[in-house]
Amino acid sequence: MARGKQKEQSREKAQKAAAARKGGKSQIQFRQQGLQSICPICKTPNPNYKTMVLHMEAKHPGKPIPPESTA
Repeated sequence: MARGKQKEQSREKAQKAAAARKGGKSQIQFRQQGLQSICPICKTPNPNYKTMVLHMEAKHPGKPIPPESTA
């Protein structure tokens, strides 16, 4: 067990390390910002209009594809 000054130094070092790790490396927020087009039928987010068209053709083949201006 550390005692005295060594204990304080160890605690300070641990606090600095915890502060450095605090932000994390999650990309969830940035991925949500990248999903621009939303399927009007099932509300599935898509990164762009082209992938939404592919989604519509695969998942909703009988439904009309909305124009790009509304997506």
